[in-house]
Amino acid sequence: MPKEQANIIEYLVCVIGAFARQFSLTNAKAYQYLRKYKGIDFLTKHYGAEHTLSIEDAVVDIAAICNRHGGALAL
Repeated sequence: MPKEQANIIEYLVCVIGAFARQFSLTNAKAYQYLRKYKGIDFLTKHYGAEHTLSIEDAVVDIAAICNRHGGALAL
């Protein structure tokens, strides 16, 4: 696996875990929610910029993206 791809996966796992903790979800439920409401797509597409921010900022960003796509969780 190329190094950049491994970095993206590691970043996604970290952000999903932080999102799960923020909203008192299991990691599996957080992943399902983020997949359904485009949070994973956003993080993958914008990894270049998002990974330079704090994990907390990434959680805020994906919560907003998911909310725009019909998700009910909000900060």
